[in-house]
Amino acid sequence: MHKLNAALDFFIPTPAPNERLDRWLVSQLPQHSRSAIQRWIADGLVLVDGQATKASLKVEAGQRVTARIPAPVETELHAEKIPLAIVYEDDDLLVVDKLAGLVVHPAPGHSGGTLVNAVLHHCPQMAGVGGEKRPGIVHRLDKETSGLIVVAKNDQSHHFLQRQFAARSVYKEYLALLEGRMDPAKGRIAAPIGRHPVERKRQAVLPVDAQTGLSAGREAITEYETLAIYDTRLVSGLAAHFSLIRAILHSGRTHQIRVHCAWMKHPVVGDTLYGYKRQRLSLDRHFLHAHKLRFRLPSGEEREFVAPLPPVLQALLDGMSGEGEGAAMFNGE
Repeated sequence: MHKLNAALDFFIPTPAPNERLDRWLVSQLPQHSRSAIQRWIADGLVLVDGQATKASLKVEAGQRVTARIPAPVETELHAEKIPLAIVYEDDDLLVVDKLAGLVVHPAPGHSGGTLVNAVLHHCPQMAGVGGEKRPGIVHRLDKETSGLIVVAKNDQSHHFLQRQFAARSVYKEYLALLEGRMDPAKGRIAAPIGRHPVERKRQAVLPVDAQTGLSAGREAITEYETLAIYDTRLVSGLAAHFSLIRAILHSGRTHQIRVHCAWMKHPVVGDTLYGYKRQRLSLDRHFLHAHKLRFRLPSGEEREFVAPLPPVLQALLDGMSGEGEGAAMFNGE
């Protein structure tokens, strides 16, 4: 059962907008997301002339729309005093430089100690924003991926940010260290990704059917550029090469960069799920970092945020010899 706030009444003006009910109601209640309004309609909390209806209904002039808005959900999530590296904050959102090892939101096996628990301590009013179990979360980073993540503080900004991610207008740049010399050094990987057909905890590039031209996977596009090649001597005495790349995501599939790079035969250093089970470099996480994020704030201003490499990743590069402009950039030469 829903705990409800007071009902709100709206009347469709003349001339009537040629618009679906859910879209029109978003224009009247911009502080709420379209997905939330669709849930209300499906639950019978939105009536048109006293009757429950569908989100796809085209509204007509003179109709009365009654919305019984659910009260904020009381979640079972607990605020926890976990340190946050806040890069930017305003009334609408937070940009956080997430540490490796920090899970973004509660899930089986991770009921606490997550980024969500941390932001609820920092900003208690975020409870219920965007969903009971993931308040404020607009996008995700893997547990062992460090770097920039944006969190919405209210439903209006959550909806505004979600639309940008859905439209692929957010610039997402990562830094990754890969096994071997990436070949070609610069390129675009367009390979559909879906759940591995056998190992259900993994994702995989799923082939396109030669006859239908379709894949069971979803479109996934990663643009990359090699910034530097690093050389070192392994414990065995053998020489080894590693590629530092800039990876730009044009989609946001689970484990996308890790899956695409492994598919190219150059897995991410430290990634034991898609790469070598016995790693050649000593690193207790994978070398993948969300370096830059550019998007529009709810105010309309476009901003870019940058998070430098964490000290443990920078130290790994500093311990090897590198060539290329990227080596000079990331090794302070």
